Amino acid sequence: MDIRQLARGTISWDRLERVAVTLANRYDRDVARVEFLEADNWLSTPFVLDDEWFVKIVSVQNTRIHALMTAGRNAGAFSAGSGGFFTRFETPLEMVEHELEATIRMREIGCNAPEPVEAFEVNGLGVLVLEYLPAFETVDELADDGVHEIAPDLFEMLASLHEHGLAHGDLRGENLLVSDGELYFIDATRVQESRESETRAYDLACALAVLEPRIGSRDAVATAMGHYGSEDLLAAREFLDFVRLRPDHEFDSTQLRSELEKGADLADR
Repeated sequence: MDIRQLARGTISWDRLERVAVTLANRYDRDVARVEFLEADNWLSTPFVLDDEWFVKIVSVQNTRIHALMTAGRNAGAFSAGSGGFFTRFETPLEMVEHELEATIRMREIGCNAPEPVEAFEVNGLGVLVLEYLPAFETVDELADDGVHEIAPDLFEMLASLHEHGLAHGDLRGENLLVSDGELYFIDATRVQESRESETRAYDLACALAVLEPRIGSRDAVATAMGHYGSEDLLAAREFLDFVRLRPDHEFDSTQLRSELEKGADLADR
């Protein structure tokens, strides 16, 4: 069994069936088609309902795993010279309500995200319902030319989040979707609202780490400089070692650090 599936745990079929029946009743369906997805994640059991809605089911086990991940991320933030700024969820309902609210706020400021529908609780499980994007690729799945094309959009959307006092907190290739040529953010996590400078720098470091293996350090930094100044670049540099320790980021931190320093120098001239 895959370690993520083991950690995520298995929700009994009768509980899953109860969620599906509840959704069918809420959406006035006599019959509903459910397709479970092979998802590489720790924090939910996802499925598609009638090829129209994307549904995440969050269990108590998922919240426990999130708490452990949050503790690890905060330890990493301390290693980068910053206090921890990630926060945990107490219940499955709180977890799905946060993602619904984060998706609403992203769309309100003009960032692409799947249309939010609702979040509610069924038998102790948190249930999140979003628009289903039927044809998409993650950034990890894109060809290099496609990554070059979406790089400016990534920094434009990220800068828009930051300008409105928001943060993503978990930028990685699988949380960046491309559908019909448009980039979408998904799976924003919770960070402390009072820590905007740190979360901004961390998000930027993560975005650069996503792009560096695909388009190179120089192009990644040059594209970021369209929206971020020297202070931002140098702040992101301080989080590179932390980001490099994450299993979902593999990049040349030495080369990226060098290009950030060069970029900051150019921006100051």
